Amino acid sequence: LHPNEKITKGTAQNDDIYFQAAESRNKYHDIVPEIVIEYMNKINKIAQTDYKPFNYYGSENAEKIIIAMGSVNETIKETIDYLIKKGEKVGLVEVHLYRPFSVKYLKTELPSSVRKIAVLDRTKEPGSHGEPLYLDIVSALKDEDIEIVGGRYGLSSKNTTPGQIEAVYNMLENPKHPFTIGIDDDVTNLSLKSTNLKISDSLEFSIYGYGSDGMVTASKSIIKIVGSTPAYVQGYFQYDSKKSGGVTLSHLRFNKNKIRSTYYVENPKLVVVTKESYFKKYDVLKNISKNGVLLINTSSDEFDLFSKKDTDLIKEKNISVYTIDAYKIADENKIPGKISSIMEMAIFELTKIIDPVKAKDLINKRIEKDFAKKGDQVVKSNQDSIEQVKTNIKKWNFKDSTIEYSIDNDLVGRINAREGDDVPVSEFVPNGNFEGGTTRTEKREIAESVPKWKSENCIQCSLCSFVCPHAVIRPFHLSEEEFQNAPEYVKKRAIKPLEKNLSEYYFIISISVKDCTGCRLCVNKCPGKAGNKALVPSDFKEEIANQEQEIADYLFNNIENKKLINEGIIKGTQLNRPRFEFSGACAGCGETPYIKLLTQMFGDGLIIANATGCSSIYGGTAPSTPYDIPWASSLFEDNAEYGYGMQIAYEVAKNRIEKAMKNADDENKELYQEWLDNKNDYFITKTVAEKINYEKAPIELQDLKKFIPARSVWAIGGDGWAYDIGFGGIDHVLSSSDNINILVLDTQVYSNTGGQSSKASTVGSIAPFAGIGKTNYRKDLAKIALTYPNVYVAQVSLGANGMQLVKAFKEAAEHDGPSIIIAYSPCIAHGIQGGMSNSIDNQELATKSGFFPIFRYSPATEKFTLDSKNVDFSLYEQFLESQKRFSMLKVINPNQATELLEANKKQAEKAFEYYKNMESSE
Repeated sequence: LHPNEKITKGTAQNDDIYFQAAESRNKYHDIVPEIVIEYMNKINKIAQTDYKPFNYYGSENAEKIIIAMGSVNETIKETIDYLIKKGEKVGLVEVHLYRPFSVKYLKTELPSSVRKIAVLDRTKEPGSHGEPLYLDIVSALKDEDIEIVGGRYGLSSKNTTPGQIEAVYNMLENPKHPFTIGIDDDVTNLSLKSTNLKISDSLEFSIYGYGSDGMVTASKSIIKIVGSTPAYVQGYFQYDSKKSGGVTLSHLRFNKNKIRSTYYVENPKLVVVTKESYFKKYDVLKNISKNGVLLINTSSDEFDLFSKKDTDLIKEKNISVYTIDAYKIADENKIPGKISSIMEMAIFELTKIIDPVKAKDLINKRIEKDFAKKGDQVVKSNQDSIEQVKTNIKKWNFKDSTIEYSIDNDLVGRINAREGDDVPVSEFVPNGNFEGGTTRTEKREIAESVPKWKSENCIQCSLCSFVCPHAVIRPFHLSEEEFQNAPEYVKKRAIKPLEKNLSEYYFIISISVKDCTGCRLCVNKCPGKAGNKALVPSDFKEEIANQEQEIADYLFNNIENKKLINEGIIKGTQLNRPRFEFSGACAGCGETPYIKLLTQMFGDGLIIANATGCSSIYGGTAPSTPYDIPWASSLFEDNAEYGYGMQIAYEVAKNRIEKAMKNADDENKELYQEWLDNKNDYFITKTVAEKINYEKAPIELQDLKKFIPARSVWAIGGDGWAYDIGFGGIDHVLSSSDNINILVLDTQVYSNTGGQSSKASTVGSIAPFAGIGKTNYRKDLAKIALTYPNVYVAQVSLGANGMQLVKAFKEAAEHDGPSIIIAYSPCIAHGIQGGMSNSIDNQELATKSGFFPIFRYSPATEKFTLDSKNVDFSLYEQFLESQKRFSMLKVINPNQATELLEANKKQAEKAFEYYKNMESSE
């Protein structure tokens, strides 16, 4: 738009002219194919390619063809080459210009011999006769004597192999519409059974890693190094949906010719496994090639990790097994847990895919580049570690095993065992629901080091449980009867409580070491006694030998929580069983302790609506569901409204039940009155619901079967949702007068997608989209919420003041109206000095320095309480230096660093003064 053309765009058009205006644009769409061809020809001339709107590949006299678009075409071409050698007349039409669809150019490429076509669509249009590409092909070729069928493949990037493509060509002998490939559809019976065709001639590697151990980075480094030689390389990377700590599987291919295999490796010559526990959980050797190599990162000399099935396969295929203790090498070189370069070097030493000496030189150069900003000592430590690799690789002397491993054959067990591709359609429910609380069966065994409880140093404060992000460490009180009935390994650990009024009980701290992520928050936070910690780091295998897991399994499953201590204090909350446990969040996650506490305080009466983000991934990735309460996730942007709708629905049901009970005149009258007198108590509601005679009760009381009325509804999500895309919805909910609660997990970045800058990010912070430091200020969401006088508002920090957090949750739930709690949540993206094991102390410093003030405002009392006491802004620079998102600014943007960080501090000072004045004006 410019002043010389005084035009108006985007007008509102009524029915008298809109249709004509829409049709007037046809001529622009009609000429697009010619324009595209013009530019394709220019590209073809430069790049020596042959792109057209449609390209044909295959037999000149093909009778059966597939029409498809996207990367699957490379797999189809690979399959065609194989089938043509067998004498089959098959082909492929690649679609490069889908819209506008050109019938003219499609027919130009189609061999006249074609009699049958299968169209592959990578989408599903429920209720349609076929998917979009199929319908276009049918329309374009309606006058041709060709039978056309359509099928679906690759939804959510599901693997598509030559065996599946061969099945499509076989199906065209007796065409079937519609069809699917890559799944076992035993419900509507649309699936084609894959053949056993495997045709890739590349050298293939499968590398099983652990999220955050760096094996994906190592794999990418390997293909970069090999790709710098005269060779073609390829990498596909599979991740589960857990955060750091999940399984990673890198699929690598190497070939002197171009690689067209756009699917996961099917016959790896090398299999690498960095976690011993994977042998008990996954069939990592199922595809290993004959005379292949297995490399295991392990400290074990005794290979009880192999099952009989594994050892039989190792003998049958003549597999060479090698081990290396990469964690030991890393520890010795003062880079604990950093095994990626060590394993990378080991792979080059074993495979000799390029000269190991040359590979070592290139790895050293990468280390210098990657770690230069971290100092010479870090570079030297990493380089020294790879020098030790060759002498630490050991050949395993084979011995048979009698150990039989088996996986749970239910849906959850099979998916967790990475066998989800083989699960048939019939095992899924159409509404998409999954059972809650399934993470308790996973037992991932991912921590090398776990906490060990030393009862003689324990002051029984339960802070270890309070800060634990994964609910693996918990206090228990056993009655005399429970103690006597407990196994001996439990009895010998139990001690007497320090409280005199609990002398008839026995106290024990229990740790589910198989669920521990090794974050060490509990160890760091433990105050101990007389300078001696009650929790100390210990080797995982040692604690397994000490029966720590058996103790946890017994106590978690057999001992009821007891309300023996005031639930208004931290210690009291931790005696309640978490309804959120063993999630897939990062080790040391700053978000999950808030959620865990929420479930401990409100238990079975809690309902959660969850926004898309980190909290939806670790909270609801099938089949690993950590919530043992009702939980549902909607979109990124509408979660506040989603939870609000739940609250309105419960209110409607509550009012309907209340009306029915007031009008009741039957044998349930006393129960009705009991409910009316205690309608906000979940357990009373449950008791009444179980006793009512529903056959004689009014129909309005059917809702009571679900215990609906006594719910506490919380909408939960990160700052990307609350400050950015979902802010409008939050504002809408806060402007209501209904009893809906909002918990904002404030990491100050888009944690789930790579730590990008958000409106919650502070000035001067480094993040993607703020690579030289954010120049604009953080949105003050709490200040905005305080403009609504009926809204309960709090800022909280678990590490700064746990009691203030407990009070805020309690006050928010009791407030009859909207509430919002903004919780400071340290994230791995912050780059905390010393890692996430220091996140609780870092939270404390954030509040003490004035960076993140904590406070509460209650509309009921109209009182604003500034809970930040003894704030010392002289600590502000110390806090900024403790996080790489700030400290690296001086390296990346030295010219503006001082200015931006000073602006950061001034905004904090100004915000704190504002809240201080609010309190003093009360």
